[in-house]
Amino acid sequence: MKFTEPMQPERRRAVKTLGGAVALSITAGLLAACSPGKPSFRSIDLTGADYAQDFSLPDHNGQLRTLKDFGGKIVVVFFGFTQCPDVCPTSMADLAQVKQLLGADGDKLQGIFITVDPERDTPALLKGYMANFDPTFLALRPTPEQLVQIAKDFKIYYKKVEGKTPTSYTLDHSAGSYVYDTKGQLRLYNRYGAGAEVLASDIRLLLKAG
Repeated sequence: MKFTEPMQPERRRAVKTLGGAVALSITAGLLAACSPGKPSFRSIDLTGADYAQDFSLPDHNGQLRTLKDFGGKIVVVFFGFTQCPDVCPTSMADLAQVKQLLGADGDKLQGIFITVDPERDTPALLKGYMANFDPTFLALRPTPEQLVQIAKDFKIYYKKVEGKTPTSYTLDHSAGSYVYDTKGQLRLYNRYGAGAEVLASDIRLLLKAG
């Protein structure tokens, strides 16, 4: 299934410049030019978007989570899987660096990792994976049926690529992260490869706005 989305599929080495993202970026730039008081985000401004509004999924500790659980924090949501060789660990490491760059405001950042591989990504495996980056980050594990729906809700792409054995498959999936403000409103799309400083700068703006 092909989605209309701000993100395009990547094959383990994500495409950094995305057609849909460019279109959104141009639109956001035009809107910003008409709004002198609007923050100058370096990520793509999705304020007012009618998708990726919320989730209701169990975390790696078995606790059901929604955006309301993180009121007062900036929430960054990334879709990936633990056996991803490069894009996922790079993105999560960048997010951990963002937390460090925020200094005293680091505790106002909540990293969320939603697996697109619930068949292999068990709660224990996801918990250990998060601990590699930051123990406060949470991994959410949808059922296969929930994954289909949340992919539609968030306009993200994922596709299984068969391997030599039934369990050695990999996954193509969208790269980039959704960023929510302290009120749980979708605000930004941070492109894969943008770097930790770009995201940290935008989060500072969101925190300043309250």
